[in-house]
Amino acid sequence: MAMFGEILQVFAEKSPATVMVHGLLERFLNAEKIDEWFDSVCEVQYTRKILFSSILGIMLQVVCRVRSNVHVAYLNSDIDASRIALYDKLKNIELKTSRELVRYSADQAEQLIREMKACNTAILPGYRVKFLDGNCIESTEHRLKVLRDTKAGALPGKSLVIFDPELDIAIDVIPCENGHAQERSLLTPVLATVKKNDVLVADRNFCVLSFLFGISLAEGYFVVRQHKSMPYKSLSDMVFVGDTETGKVYEEKVQLIYEDEELEARRIIVKLNKPTRDGELEIAIFSNLPEEVADAIKIAEIYRQRWGIETAFQKLEKYLNSEINTLGYPKAALFGFCTALVAFNVYEVVMAAIRVAHPDINVNDEISDYYIAEEISTTSGGMSIIVEEKDWNIFVSGSVSEVTAALLYLAGNLNLRKFKKNKRGPKKSPTPKDKFKGKPHVSTAKLLAADG
Repeated sequence: MAMFGEILQVFAEKSPATVMVHGLLERFLNAEKIDEWFDSVCEVQYTRKILFSSILGIMLQVVCRVRSNVHVAYLNSDIDASRIALYDKLKNIELKTSRELVRYSADQAEQLIREMKACNTAILPGYRVKFLDGNCIESTEHRLKVLRDTKAGALPGKSLVIFDPELDIAIDVIPCENGHAQERSLLTPVLATVKKNDVLVADRNFCVLSFLFGISLAEGYFVVRQHKSMPYKSLSDMVFVGDTETGKVYEEKVQLIYEDEELEARRIIVKLNKPTRDGELEIAIFSNLPEEVADAIKIAEIYRQRWGIETAFQKLEKYLNSEINTLGYPKAALFGFCTALVAFNVYEVVMAAIRVAHPDINVNDEISDYYIAEEISTTSGGMSIIVEEKDWNIFVSGSVSEVTAALLYLAGNLNLRKFKKNKRGPKKSPTPKDKFKGKPHVSTAKLLAADG
């Protein structure tokens, strides 16, 4: 039974993943709604000739690889203003706007994921686990006047990203224009987001006494790898707890002291079966989670799952143009990265719908993100041209339940065989290439004939 208009229905049957992405973008970032939203969050910047929705639309095209760069996207847009005016807007996008855009998209995504009952199994039932990690945007081209006489890499900024593994989305970001800023200097706004029973999981860069005490003060919990400079006082002997997939687990009680305040915590040691990529044979983790909530082995497992945010960053880099190195101005570069996080959240809603519609398939393990992203990239341009705006109304103005019904219908239409991963076997040792040494080239046809 047809669910959409005649033309959109064809795409719904032939390329449902593309329809899901475009429909969700219409839902999250509909021009009228997003311009109203922008007016509610902006503090200094205003829109006169160029609406925020137009700027965001251009950035989305670049981030989603529909257009190769901002200039090409501008040439193919309906913006009735100069290219200089557009770049002037981009370089002045407020950091608050970029951050709130990610938070807004996360709220929209969470509503749909929960309505579909598509959440991942809770890592710690009754608690909200959050992964925290930093991202430094890659060096940009030296287009700005201040960069033209230097060979040094130009860093346009960095950010901290908070990721929810139960929802599989980025729920917050702390952007910073200073590419040399220490990640620790950005922790104050992170503390402002901590709520009761939140569990923040982070690497050793975030092992700072003020941060750990701040989390505890907010009635939250931490699972943070120990930094070698972190002071603590042992309160008990080290005790062997058990074995995990990665190594043997030990535990001791410790005391942390900050500004005359004391905090009792646990120090978990994992003696690894295999060394880390840095050659380390053990890792130490601090946590204030009570024993009855999570034993030492569970805490070690929670920390190991922190790699989920690394996977998210890999997807951003591999499938989206998350770091646009032609954008030298920090605010523009950070806006581009935050737009990529929005696109990532949209994509994760699509994957959630696929998991629900195909419960007998382990979508995360068997379906290729790359193949899906490739189809969306090649199909979306033509679809956006020929599908009428009114055909997207179900996504724009439909209720949460109506939108999830549409998503599950589309996900059910997916031919997952097209997107199966090609799993490779174990890597073989490289063959020594010493035959015909000293010759500039060989004839492949002759070698094949001789081999046959």
